[in-house]
Amino acid sequence: MLSKKIEAAINGQINWELYSSYLYLSMSADAAAKNLTGMASWLMSQSQEEVTHAMKLYNHVIERGGTISLAPIGAVKASWKNPLEAFKDALEHEKGVTDKINKIVDMAIAEKDHATHNMLHWFVDEQVEEEANATAIVEKLKLIGDNPGPLYMLDKELGGRPLLFTIPKGD
Repeated sequence: MLSKKIEAAINGQINWELYSSYLYLSMSADAAAKNLTGMASWLMSQSQEEVTHAMKLYNHVIERGGTISLAPIGAVKASWKNPLEAFKDALEHEKGVTDKINKIVDMAIAEKDHATHNMLHWFVDEQVEEEANATAIVEKLKLIGDNPGPLYMLDKELGGRPLLFTIPKGD
């Protein structure tokens, strides 16, 4: 059984993961509006991945006999002046997610909740990957600057990331 403190922290993280999904979805929409379809697709995939993170936490709470408490998801930024600004925001956001995960890990250790600590190990590893991916894109965008040729190539490269599930188009 989860302690109420850890249950509340995980419920908060579920909300944060869903907020992350909204943030990446907003970034995807902004990139699509700027005809950066590869980046839009990459960001859409990232949005989908964040939902799977929320569901992993959701399932942990359910499996441990806890109660899910879904809170409203906060509003997200709607536009960025350029891809570099968007991916810098993504990197800062991921650093914040890492901090939140680490705090829940600390709680699980303090409460000797080995099952939660074990489950969160996956998230710790995932955050290393998330920050590394965002950092790599930020650094490439810094190198590109305002040069449209390399931006086109990066957009095409990022478009190669597959979606986790397909999005049906309107009728």
